[in-house]
Amino acid sequence: MTITAADIRRDVKEKDIKFLRLMFTDILGTLKNVEVPATDEQLDKLFENKMMFDGSSIEGFVRINESDMYLYPDLDTWIVFPWGDEYGKVAGVICDVYTPEGEPFAGDPRGVLKRNLKKMEDAGFASFNLGPEPEFFLFKLNENSEPTLEVNDKGGYFDLAPTDLAGNTRREIVNVLTGLGFEVEASHHEVAVGQHEIDFKYANALKACDNIQLFKLVVKTIARKHGLHATFMAKPKFGINGSGMHCNMSLFDAEGQNVFADPAGDLGLSDVAHSFIAGLLKHAYNFTAITNPTVNSYKRLVPGYEAPVYVAWAGRNRSPLIRVPASRGMSTRVELRAVDPTANPYLALAVLLASGLDGVKNNLEAPEAIESNIYVMTEEERKAHGITDLPSTLHNAVKALREDDVVIEALGNHVLTSFVEAKKIEWASYAQFVTQWEIDNYLELY
Repeated sequence: MTITAADIRRDVKEKDIKFLRLMFTDILGTLKNVEVPATDEQLDKLFENKMMFDGSSIEGFVRINESDMYLYPDLDTWIVFPWGDEYGKVAGVICDVYTPEGEPFAGDPRGVLKRNLKKMEDAGFASFNLGPEPEFFLFKLNENSEPTLEVNDKGGYFDLAPTDLAGNTRREIVNVLTGLGFEVEASHHEVAVGQHEIDFKYANALKACDNIQLFKLVVKTIARKHGLHATFMAKPKFGINGSGMHCNMSLFDAEGQNVFADPAGDLGLSDVAHSFIAGLLKHAYNFTAITNPTVNSYKRLVPGYEAPVYVAWAGRNRSPLIRVPASRGMSTRVELRAVDPTANPYLALAVLLASGLDGVKNNLEAPEAIESNIYVMTEEERKAHGITDLPSTLHNAVKALREDDVVIEALGNHVLTSFVEAKKIEWASYAQFVTQWEIDNYLELY
């Protein structure tokens, strides 16, 4: 459904909306906003693309001497938040970032994804769809309303109350998401204590990434209402599973047909699907810095906790990086399992799309599908099957990122430079920090 300026003006009046959140995402994936009063004057500026902000204050955007940036609203992302306070009701819209010259800003992650989607259309495809599966933890707050690492349940996979004490929190999150237009498909406790997953219906990649950002906002807001802290950190606790964001991807043509499906093909997959998988595998090591962008991400990518660490693919086998779920026909899709929810969704989908399309463009052949459990293979067995590992640290991942022309082109030089610089600082800070593990293992020994 297309939303017009008239629709928004009517909403503001009829729903007594007092404030507007003009939302956008920085390079590190953090949702930002400029909040303005919902007056006729501010609405006029919004619809005329005259909303200005200081881009020099945003991570990875511009220098102080070129700070003026503009927010161009995508009216179809208009939402009215179901919460408010004594200061009035709040609504929001997701925006693209533009330069004063009226050009899309090269450092806008949403713009990066849109640019790659245009390349996809030029290659003859009409739509790139994403069904994300973001996981998160719920922790208790202390008496000062600060997050702790204490969970509020002892549940496990698919458990229910009274073991899963966060059921009411999840239900309210689902109700809010539904009210915002999400089509929620499932809500359940995940494997680890305190860990949860809420799945919503796939959408075109741009809308799906917008939904991920709004989903995180809703989850954190409702959790706080229940006296909890929601975190999408990849591995907040040692010894239990971390949080992933499996990405289910599919390509469609102009006739609305899923081009990954072919009943006569191997595993019911088309040649396009096989080549797309081959492209993902070819670039996986190099794009991991984008899909797993924090020091902590690599604490999740270790054997033994269901996270994929091996560059391979399969049908139903869940131990490789990529699997193809059993559904076929219009539901045929490729699931990449390494992505974690700290990833900037726009940048992650941009590099995944570019990598897959590189495989399609060059008719790459996917290696054999690995249907046996890779976790129990020896190093020699993995080598015999051509199975390699993902990067083991952020440092190695960032080095690899700078060596892949396809991934670099997908990101653009501005984003690449800003992202690499931020991650070099992050790694240097981490490398200098003395952890409790080091104290426990070395202090008395040496």
